[in-house]
Amino acid sequence: MNNNVQTQRPTGLKHFNSVITNERTTEYLKQVLGEKRASFVNNVTALVGNNKLLQNCEPMSVVYASIQATANNLPLGNNLGFAYVIPYGQDAQFQMGYKGFIQLAMRSNQIRTINVRDVREGELVGEDFVTGEIQFKMLPYAEREKAKVIGYVAFFETTYGFRKMDYWSVEKIREHAKKFSKTYAAKGGVWQLHFDAMAKKTVLKQLIQKYAPMSIELQEAINSDQRVYNAEGDSDYADNPVQDFEAEEAEVVESRANEQGKAEVPAEVIAAAEQAANDADPDKGFFNQQ
Repeated sequence: MNNNVQTQRPTGLKHFNSVITNERTTEYLKQVLGEKRASFVNNVTALVGNNKLLQNCEPMSVVYASIQATANNLPLGNNLGFAYVIPYGQDAQFQMGYKGFIQLAMRSNQIRTINVRDVREGELVGEDFVTGEIQFKMLPYAEREKAKVIGYVAFFETTYGFRKMDYWSVEKIREHAKKFSKTYAAKGGVWQLHFDAMAKKTVLKQLIQKYAPMSIELQEAINSDQRVYNAEGDSDYADNPVQDFEAEEAEVVESRANEQGKAEVPAEVIAAAEQAANDADPDKGFFNQQ
C-alpha cells in the first residue's frame, strides 16, 4: 500500500455551494450578518460561479474575504468597482475599489467633493513651484477619446474647506503596483482586467491615507484592503506592509491640523495676552480668573 498518495482537495462550484449552505456556515453567517445572510450567499455564489479561479480557493477563505465588503455595506461584484474578491492561490484576497472609497468618504459627512479621473496627453499644463498645485486643461471630448492616458488625478474638498489633490503618472502607478501587488502581472488578474479602475483606486487611496479626515469606516476599509484570508479566517498582508504609502510626515501633520481647525496658538501670543490681563488686574492672572 502506498502511504504517499495524497487525497485531492475538493474544489469547484458544487463544493463551494455545499460549504456555504451547510449548517455550520449558515449559523456563522446568521450571527455575523443577520438579515443580510441570504443576499450575501446569493451574491457570493454568483461571484464564485463566474470565476473559475475562485472555485479553486478554499470556500471559507472566499466567505471571510467577501464579508469585508458586506461589513462596509458595499456591493460585492468584481465588475461593479466597489470591492473585489481575488483568488490568491488557495486563499482569497479582499480589495477595495475606488468607488468603494468614494462611497465611504461621502458617508462620513466630512467630504463635500471627491473625485478621481484619468488625465490624457495634452491636459497636464504644469505645477506651481511654490504651492505644488497642479494645473490641468481638459481637452474637447472628441479629442479626449483619442488621446493617450498619461496619468490619474484624485481630489477632495472637506465640508470645512480643506482641499487637496494628487497626480500620479501611469509609469509611477505601474511601478507601485509591481512593488506592492504580487498579482499585478498575473494573467486574468484584476490589474490586467481592470487597470483603469485599479489605477484610480491606487491614487485615491494614497490621497485619502495622507490627507483626508478618517472616519471609522474608512479606517476599517484601509485596514482590510489587500488582506488575504485563509480557511480559518486568519488574515495577513501578503502584498504589502500596512504602511505602503509614501508618507511625508511634515505635510501630514500640517494638513491634519488645518483639517481639524486646531491651529496651535504660539507661546508668545499667550504670554502677551496674560501680561496684558495682569497689567489690568495685578491680583488675577488671565488664565486663573474664576
